[in-house]
Amino acid sequence: MEGILPLLKPKGMTSHDCVWKIRKLYKTKKVGHTGTLDPDVTGVLPICIERATKIAEYITDAGKSYEGEVTIGFSTTTEDASGEVVEKADGEKRFSRNEIVEALQSFQGTIVQTPPMYSAVKVNGKKLYEYARAGIEVERPSRQVNIYEIELLDDCEEWAGETVSFRFSVKCSKGTYIRTLAVMIGEKLGYPAHMSHLIRTQSSSFTLDDCFTLEQIEELELEERYQLLRPLEEGLSHLPKLVINDKVAEKVINGVALPKPNDFSIETGEPFVLEHNGIALAIYQIKENNLELMKPVKVLRIALS
Repeated sequence: MEGILPLLKPKGMTSHDCVWKIRKLYKTKKVGHTGTLDPDVTGVLPICIERATKIAEYITDAGKSYEGEVTIGFSTTTEDASGEVVEKADGEKRFSRNEIVEALQSFQGTIVQTPPMYSAVKVNGKKLYEYARAGIEVERPSRQVNIYEIELLDDCEEWAGETVSFRFSVKCSKGTYIRTLAVMIGEKLGYPAHMSHLIRTQSSSFTLDDCFTLEQIEELELEERYQLLRPLEEGLSHLPKLVINDKVAEKVINGVALPKPNDFSIETGEPFVLEHNGIALAIYQIKENNLELMKPVKVLRIALS
């Protein structure tokens, strides 16, 4: 049995902790997660089991949605509520709804972020949090990410106090640090800030409503646990799809490069799924060196039945 387990990650566990737990529950070593969530963050964490691990990177690369809370008034070492206070602004803060909405909307589109020191980004072969724990500051590579949508969730007309908190939702690309976004929102409003709460509400096509808790999974027998798994096709639903016939399918499972159909439009380098009878057989791409040829990136099935 193979498939994707939509897990509701609990607070206090790392994504790797969840993988270790699922390996034991499903009695297999072939398990992988689809995008790291910090220990304090809860929410949607699709777990790939057996052959579905082949598509983990494509779920990781898909867009994600979150609901978070920004607290204005002080910043922390980790950019979230678990860190030590770095900077604090005393005195009352006061914001109108329009000020906060405008600050949030200013981040919609392509933005540049610098990963926090307490993150798993690697510099010279070591993760940034390893440097941070050793008290070593290193230069961090900035990167572009995309904020597709960002909205204020609270219905207040005014916020006031020594610290001010408000909730927001965001749809974003892979690699977006929401805690860094919270800090950037604070900077836009003129004060130090941190992310005080975060939940991932969607990853690829999987939502909170699809998810199971570890407690729910533990209550089931092994065969019942396998019934919770979703087909790997659901993890690829965000990719373009090309439906093929029996003759072409035989070539695809053998990893053969194919001529691009005249009526199939796709960006160079963009992965797409070759599907036969509702089954994803392989992931292909159009390479720059031959725009008329579809080349296999990853074969997912070795037989048609």
